[in-house]
Amino acid sequence: MTGNYIDALIKTLKSTEIWKKTFDKCADYDDGIRLLIDRFSYHKENRSQVFFIGNGGSSAIASHMTADFMKNGGMNTYSLYDNAVTTCMGNDYGYESIFAKPMDFLVKENDLVVAISSSGNSRNIVNAIGIAGKKKAEVITFTGFGADNKAKQMGDINVYVPATKYGIVESIHNIILQQVVDMIMERDGVSL
Repeated sequence: MTGNYIDALIKTLKSTEIWKKTFDKCADYDDGIRLLIDRFSYHKENRSQVFFIGNGGSSAIASHMTADFMKNGGMNTYSLYDNAVTTCMGNDYGYESIFAKPMDFLVKENDLVVAISSSGNSRNIVNAIGIAGKKKAEVITFTGFGADNKAKQMGDINVYVPATKYGIVESIHNIILQQVVDMIMERDGVSL
């Protein structure tokens, strides 16, 4: 029984799609990982600000990657998860604006926003992607569930996990992001 779950996870990981916009699908997983490493490396070299956002389990991934890409990847990552900021934005502007409002103040042209959403349809994530686009920041989305989800239609690079189980989708998002930062760390060397 436990083997079935792992088999499904591996099969889904192998069928995960990485797209440039919505019209240029990477040839395979390795090609997609190279693209992700290239884009994160670009932002590292240019000292861009990098914001990770998500809800629920995806917020845990976002917080984890904020730390890992800073410490292990040597990048300028920023968290939007301060309790006072989050509750202020939710109270004053509505939950759908908890990321968009602070990003409107903080995000600059050529920054990077990594939007993680299993469904790809969370209003606060979609609104934040809209602000990032207006600010001319690059957006990388990590989604699952329906292939036509809103976030996937808006990103510059889109990692799409073809599954409808939160655990599978979130695990694969975490694996891919962890692989990217680990490969950057191995390439560049980081003293821990």
